[in-house]
Amino acid sequence: MLITSNVMPPIAPCVIALVVAAASTDIQCRRIPNMLVGAGLLGAFFVQCWLKGLGDGTGAWFTGAVVGLALFLPFYLMRGMAAGDVKLLAMVGAWIGPLLVFHAALATCVIGGIWMLARTGRRHQFGKVWANLRVIVQPALRKTGAASIESVGSVPYGAAIAAGTISVLLTATA
Repeated sequence: MLITSNVMPPIAPCVIALVVAAASTDIQCRRIPNMLVGAGLLGAFFVQCWLKGLGDGTGAWFTGAVVGLALFLPFYLMRGMAAGDVKLLAMVGAWIGPLLVFHAALATCVIGGIWMLARTGRRHQFGKVWANLRVIVQPALRKTGAASIESVGSVPYGAAIAAGTISVLLTATA
């Protein structure tokens, strides 16, 4: 799928550098530093205002960040994702806007899903995955305490966000 967009020249390299830095710290330390996300949000604000003017730039920055935040916030609330991942996607949205961050989130979910399926299969944990899904789908089980969710492991999702974002940016600028 080819996404046509006006990803301005200074935006793509900045976003790629930021998500690669976030992915590398997530892989090494299993966390995404707030300082990196904060610097990225601040940088996005200045670049958006520089490219589009104060009013339009602020609107683009805010809308992109809110959409990015809203896309992954439900996963965080269900304990399926860490807060750093949610904040990282909000930062990406502040740079690339609501439409492209939506596409980046979709690409991220596909990449992260394939990664988790491969990891789960390699560890022969599909039985735990199905049991966990049953507990999630049937909320009555959770209320009685009759069943609980046992983790099948996690992945540094910042790497999946980086891969999804970069793939969308490369497609958008092609």
